[in-house]
Amino acid sequence: MDHSLFLGVVGLVALVVLIGIRVPIAYAMIVVGAVGTVALNGPNVFLNQLKTLGFSQFSKYDLSVIPMFVLMGYIATRAGLSQDLFRAANAWFGRLRGGVAMAAIAACAGFGAVCGSSLATATTMGQVALPELRRYRYKGSLATGTLAAGGLLGILIPPSVVLVVYAIIVEANIVSMFAAALIPGFIAVAIFIVVIAVFVRIYPDSAPLSGSVERGEWLAATLGVVPVLGIFVIVIGGIYAGFYNPTPASAVGVALVAIYGSLRRGVRLADYKWALLETAKTTGMIYLILLGAELLKIFMSRGGVPQAAAEMMVTSGLSPMFILILMLVALIFLGCLMDSMSMILLVMPFFWPVISELDFGMDPNDVKIWFGVLALVVVELGLITPPVGMNVFVINSLAKDVPMWDTFKGVFPFFIGELVRLALLIGFPALTLWLPHMVSG
Repeated sequence: MDHSLFLGVVGLVALVVLIGIRVPIAYAMIVVGAVGTVALNGPNVFLNQLKTLGFSQFSKYDLSVIPMFVLMGYIATRAGLSQDLFRAANAWFGRLRGGVAMAAIAACAGFGAVCGSSLATATTMGQVALPELRRYRYKGSLATGTLAAGGLLGILIPPSVVLVVYAIIVEANIVSMFAAALIPGFIAVAIFIVVIAVFVRIYPDSAPLSGSVERGEWLAATLGVVPVLGIFVIVIGGIYAGFYNPTPASAVGVALVAIYGSLRRGVRLADYKWALLETAKTTGMIYLILLGAELLKIFMSRGGVPQAAAEMMVTSGLSPMFILILMLVALIFLGCLMDSMSMILLVMPFFWPVISELDFGMDPNDVKIWFGVLALVVVELGLITPPVGMNVFVINSLAKDVPMWDTFKGVFPFFIGELVRLALLIGFPALTLWLPHMVSG
């Protein structure tokens, strides 16, 4: 092992140790990237690199979509979109056994379509749906497990901030990534609803019947969700139709959600101030992680770690599919320890060079899109996997009377459902690639 590669491996071990002692991921990557580059090339090279790195990294036009979609999600939270979505979904599903839980899943999918964040979806829908699930005497494990799993939908259903970041890292088309995620997102919704239907059939006492909704209330709830669906169609449909690219689409989305909130919900100036401040905090965090990831990537590339990993895997004699599955399993475990954004930024500079060298019998651009969706699905799984499972902790903080172990038991059937979806997407890449091909013509 040459000196550069040895330093790269030492840096990787140091990064794992820093993350293990709970140093924030952005600072851990910055420290390892900076110290490693100085050790390899000296302080002058590092300082010259740092002089232009920030501007070159943050002046990318594609990155401007991130604060806009984040802002849209925060305004949507204060504008009451989650209540409208849950009310409409409950009007449609509420008469079924387990219908309120099914409604929560459908509302999570709808809110994820205007939010783009898993934790934000779990938190917001937990506050809206948990009181209703309690009112209808749902068992605590089913109620909290449903909401923890429903929060996963925010990360994949477009627009997704993590998808944007992945596209930037591997230089994929953002519109194609959004299109690729849509069908897998709908499959997740369908599987989660089936999981609830099967669960309440086996354990009927976990979800008492809630009764049907009067026709007038059903009609009002259905009409109330039309503006929300309209926002989704205008923003995402406009992207697919080629009217605008994701950055102006995100600005259109912010404007529409703000108009909706002001006219229908009376969102006040203080709410917009809160949304702007939270957007600044979240965007600053994301950009700092991006800077750290770039510093780390430069150091690791100069040390030859990604290249060595790619060569080792390609010459290992293992089949491409087996290597892919090993990576996905690793992502599930990493997802237990860190948030999805940090994980994508941390591992993709190592995983993507390996995947790009393997032969899956498809076009390299298709592999890029397909692998991105698979990676996000397993990142989702990490959010509900013990011992950390960030979505589980978020929901459990809202339902303090439900033991953590009960929430993990409640989320387990959804975990199995996610494994089924992952198997479908691996076995049938067309589920991911058909819509991007249609959009691109």
